[in-house]
Amino acid sequence: MIRHIVLIRFRPDVSEGKIAGIFGALGPLADRLGFAYHAGRSESPEKIERGFLHGFTIDFADWAALATYAEDAEHKAFGGQLVAHAEGGIDGILVFDLPC
Repeated sequence: MIRHIVLIRFRPDVSEGKIAGIFGALGPLADRLGFAYHAGRSESPEKIERGFLHGFTIDFADWAALATYAEDAEHKAFGGQLVAHAEGGIDGILVFDLPC
């Protein structure tokens, strides 16, 4: 399994409602491509998010499934929404892929 971890530092003017709407695009992608995901705002008691207050994880069966997701047009549109709303564009996004 590959755990795809994405942390986003959204611009201050992006509302929680807008963020929920952006994350809502993961549902249809998950249904179509067959992956499990979790998305939301950090609730860490440690409070060391360094501005990365929102994120999501996706569990892929293997690297090939992650590659299929990465090349998917709907995923690319979703990623474009993240970049458009992240503080500093792509600099406001952190991606980490962890083999489990």
